[in-house]
Amino acid sequence: MGRGLRSVRTARGWSQERLIYEMERYARQHLADIASTASLKTYVSEWENGKRPISERYASILRPLLGVTDAELRGEAEKLAPPQADGYDDLLSRIDSARSIGDSMVQTFLDQTELLRTMDRQMGAAGLVDQMTGHLASMEDALTFAVLPGTRRPIATALAGAATLAAWQALDAGSVERAWRHYELAKRAAQDADAPLYLAHAMGEQAYVLRDAGRPEMAVELIRDAQRTHAERHSPRLTAWLSAAEAELCAAADMRDDARRALERAEASLPDGTEARDADMVSIFLNHGHLARWRGNVLAMLGDSTAMEELYAALDTVDPSFVRARSGLHSDLTQAHLARGEMEEARSHIQQARLLANRTGSVRYRRRVELLTGRL
Repeated sequence: MGRGLRSVRTARGWSQERLIYEMERYARQHLADIASTASLKTYVSEWENGKRPISERYASILRPLLGVTDAELRGEAEKLAPPQADGYDDLLSRIDSARSIGDSMVQTFLDQTELLRTMDRQMGAAGLVDQMTGHLASMEDALTFAVLPGTRRPIATALAGAATLAAWQALDAGSVERAWRHYELAKRAAQDADAPLYLAHAMGEQAYVLRDAGRPEMAVELIRDAQRTHAERHSPRLTAWLSAAEAELCAAADMRDDARRALERAEASLPDGTEARDADMVSIFLNHGHLARWRGNVLAMLGDSTAMEELYAALDTVDPSFVRARSGLHSDLTQAHLARGEMEEARSHIQQARLLANRTGSVRYRRRVELLTGRL
């Protein structure tokens, strides 16, 4: 039982003392009643050593604080429902309920995903785990009992978008296996919905898991496979997004010429104008301002001196609500200044990157900050 808590705590780089401090701060912010510091020290030690179960009272604090599911917190496998001998009436009832799901219910699913996307962008993913878990479970349940294609497709499309968002949130929170499973769910849902845009997007984001795991060449193979998957049905904005992602992944794999060619394709594919979202697919944000930031990131990875101009221009125009993106920009600028030996500027930007990563609770960005800090 304790392995779960210990694992997610150490993934964040927190000591037991830091965990207790954060629990107390969370409790103050949410007017929750918890034990004294001395008692919490005993509880945490006993939780991690398997001597005391984590009560729901404390689990409800630890889940959003650490950005994990209940099963991850407790180190348990997800529990399956017990078998039922005479469940036909219940089965038919659920099938009938799923059949009655109309456009308004699907729109409710989409609206909830959009709300969670906005909250994630502004506050980070850690505190949204319970909401996202329940949201996915509702859609999976609806899809499981939706029999006819006309009912299944819109639910599956909504699930594909939500599962991809949930996967990115899990990756940001350091829950790599959960992220991978959510991407697999998103891909299955997209295939069920015959929604190639959502399938390609899920594959493209999943490639980042491979990159972060130290398999950049495999990540490049996956992003290229995503580009080939029903390419004739991709929108121009998605095509540009996939090309920009390929550029970043090629840069990580030290495929320098490939990275530059992919950037050129992204620029050529992206529609003109300031609109960032696609009418056919709302899961991506990409306009020329976003692409400039992405290009600066890639050029910084390649050690190109022109990255600086791109990154500072992007920093001036980035939407303030994109907190995680700003953390990434400051990290990119740190890398660019380091390449030029400008240590004072690099230290200034890494400090900003750290503050923003801590604000969103991003394990992924904190890891990058620590790697860059080690070079200062």
